[in-house]
Amino acid sequence: MQKFEFRNSKYLLRRKIISIIIGISFISSTSFGQLPNELNLEDHDDKSYHFGINVGFNSSHFLFTLHPRFLQYDSIMDVESINNVGVNLAWLVNFRISDHWDLRLHPLDLTFSEKNFLYTQKYADTNKVEKKITSITLSFPIHFEFSSDRIDNFKVYTIIGAKFDYDLASNAGARRAEDLIKLRRGDISVEVGMGFHFYFPVFVLTPEIKLSSGLLNLHARDENLRYSNVIDKISSKMVTFSLTVE
Repeated sequence: MQKFEFRNSKYLLRRKIISIIIGISFISSTSFGQLPNELNLEDHDDKSYHFGINVGFNSSHFLFTLHPRFLQYDSIMDVESINNVGVNLAWLVNFRISDHWDLRLHPLDLTFSEKNFLYTQKYADTNKVEKKITSITLSFPIHFEFSSDRIDNFKVYTIIGAKFDYDLASNAGARRAEDLIKLRRGDISVEVGMGFHFYFPVFVLTPEIKLSSGLLNLHARDENLRYSNVIDKISSKMVTFSLTVE
């Protein structure tokens, strides 16, 4: 029953993202269609730099490998990583490189997320145990944007880059951690994504979807911790949908 609920929530999240993108595209195309000959913010892309405010939500989970100990002990029968939804808040600084290339930085980027492990136990009062890992992450992304030519008040783009994450809520140094899974504070991720620029009379609205994949092993494994010693390596994965007002 729990697996069905988790899969159903992932399906609903995907539907919500697709619905939002379609809705924004429809509203924007309808608005722009009424003014076919009027270009909004004609000099916006010629500026050497400009700023923006970014808000969004994310779906994140862990990729992990089991430790050989998992095969030696039978108290924990199975481990699953569960998707959860969080929010993002960021400040954007965009630097123009050329007609089609931009450098996009986020000097202030806060991500609130939650990733869960679901354990199936053999010798316990409760067969299923869920361990929640809450993160408040300060990120420093660096993205290169390649954009198409502007078509009236519309432009499509792709991004590639990397980010450094520092988890302000890391529990790697916790002393009393019998029921915890300890994670290190720092991570480095590669990111790819795509988005659209919609030019309105006084601002540019930018919906974007982005995939992040962590490169480092976040697990501060402790042999003495019941829920940690069965896991070897842990890395992070995240899908983010955001809206930026520039």
